[in-house]
Amino acid sequence: MDCFDTVALLPMKANSERVKGKNFRKFAGKPLFRWILESLLSVDAIDRVVINTDARQVLADHGLEDGAENGRVMIRDRKPEICGDLVSMNLILADDLENVPAKTYLMTHTTNPLLTPETIASAIEQYSKGVASGAVDSLFTVNPIQTRFYRADGSAINHDPDNLIRTQDLELWLEENSNLYVFNKDSFAKTNARIGASPILFQMDPTESIDIDDQAQWELAEAVALYKMGATDG
Repeated sequence: MDCFDTVALLPMKANSERVKGKNFRKFAGKPLFRWILESLLSVDAIDRVVINTDARQVLADHGLEDGAENGRVMIRDRKPEICGDLVSMNLILADDLENVPAKTYLMTHTTNPLLTPETIASAIEQYSKGVASGAVDSLFTVNPIQTRFYRADGSAINHDPDNLIRTQDLELWLEENSNLYVFNKDSFAKTNARIGASPILFQMDPTESIDIDDQAQWELAEAVALYKMGATDG
């Protein structure tokens, strides 16, 4: 197999525990997986979108087959030994890296429907510049947060309750938002994970980074999607 420049990894399983069948459920007018897939295919820098799945027939029922989009979609059947809800995502990624050679990999989820082509392209660009400089081996997206945190027992974590300061003056914390990871085979080998030893923490707009894990997040993300569609139409 040829070595591609940039491959997007989009793992997709048939079943979901908290929102049943969410990858294929209709979201703001089309199946959820179509949102991120279309965004990835809109990025010229991405040579292939690799879908590692146990749901090839379900995808076919929704009109997506191996070789779609002029050959840019590659569907890989997930090996039985790495199927199931408790299997580490790193094992699935390792299987893709072993079988689909590329200089750069990016990984995202079907549960990130609001992630835009512009953000994806910008992340790839920043990663490429960082790698060229020798200072960076990976990138992952984060949400900037400045707010007061407490432990379960009510004790303060990042502030002094007796000396309140404005939230905008608190230390900036960065939350991994599970939207996008960019890495290469060498960085993955160092840590056995999609985040390497010297990553860029790429900040995103929180309204774009909603990750659907439960029904409440589904409803929030769909409301934002419908709002943005309405604003575009208007």
